Amino acid sequence: MEQRGFVFHEENLLSPADAVATFLARVTLAPSGVEDVALDDAFGRTLAVRVDADDDYPNAPRSAMDGFAVRAACMPGSARVVGEISMGGTWPRPLCDGEAVRIPTGGVVPAGADAVVPVENLRLDGDRVIVEHAIAAGENVNPRGCDMRHGEPIMLPGTRVGASALGVLATLGQVRVPVFRRPRIAVISSGDELVEPGRVPRPGEIRDSNRYAVAGTLRAAGALPVHRPTVRDVPGALESALREALADCDAAVVTGGSSVGERDLTPAAIDALGAPGVIAHGLRVKPGKPTVLGAVGCKPVIGLPGNPTSAFLILEAVMLPIVAGLVGGPVTAQTAMARLASDARSRPGWTWFVPVALRHEAGALTAHPLPLRSSAVSLTARADAYLTIPAATEMLAAGTMVEVHRFI
Repeated sequence: MEQRGFVFHEENLLSPADAVATFLARVTLAPSGVEDVALDDAFGRTLAVRVDADDDYPNAPRSAMDGFAVRAACMPGSARVVGEISMGGTWPRPLCDGEAVRIPTGGVVPAGADAVVPVENLRLDGDRVIVEHAIAAGENVNPRGCDMRHGEPIMLPGTRVGASALGVLATLGQVRVPVFRRPRIAVISSGDELVEPGRVPRPGEIRDSNRYAVAGTLRAAGALPVHRPTVRDVPGALESALREALADCDAAVVTGGSSVGERDLTPAAIDALGAPGVIAHGLRVKPGKPTVLGAVGCKPVIGLPGNPTSAFLILEAVMLPIVAGLVGGPVTAQTAMARLASDARSRPGWTWFVPVALRHEAGALTAHPLPLRSSAVSLTARADAYLTIPAATEMLAAGTMVEVHRFI
């Protein structure tokens, strides 16, 4: 394969948002299939089907307080205590006028009763309760179906299963959960200078850190990273590596080999494998200008810069919508509003992703911009999040409230 040089013409570069939109318009993304997993294994997965309530929840009126179940029409007044309802049990007959039953929070309200008087709002006199104020029907009672109604859609396909969703699924009796298969995404490092982390680098060599940061982010996004062998800078090697990887995986991420010059191997390798090929090479962004967005058929191939900070931030800030198309649902980072601790500057007309350290100071969340050095390995480990400076903004002044995106 003939190598080609590439020169970035800045007037032709797309913004990150426009590049992703262009990519998604040209490449049809979809999960690779559906599988049933055990309930406890569904955490972090993406639902493939709609989940409906199989019953009313609660399926009987339940007490919202510790107290006594009574007939509201009999109050104010007194009532004779005729027994106690235990959790998991029910009262065997309808409650009559002038009767009360002790009931715990969550207990099933007996037929004939329509209210619960909390223990702190009554007096006990022997076997009688005395209520000195009127109460309304339904007071301190959770009616049948107030949480979920039979047949009601509770979770939709594309929902990411978190801890609370696991609780709902268990409540609905879903011991097996249909979820989208995790997309297998090949992680490929490119460069003669790379050595494994267990080796001591010689002069000119560096340990391959990018592949592990990339794999961690992909795993957090719901994908299954597949480590592939490091590719050396020889003609045809990356093309062969991508061909083999895509035969087994749903997408590929390459770090290195996408910069300007004779070593921009990634774009040529993608184009050699088939349409649509390279969709965007070079973004109007810092860091991450040499990013490549491409695809072979419906399989994305993303070329990340070799510089660690650039690769990590582009993966977090730009690639997640593409990964979302493969996992079957949104992949979103947590956001927060924070006060900027110092000025954050950018280049006019360019989008900048600025890593920030978050601190709680004087009762408020503050964002401290960190010096942006694309080649730094430790920078993003010292950061908690990043903020985006839009292309139309040249500077965000200290004290400005900004939205920060926590790393996934």
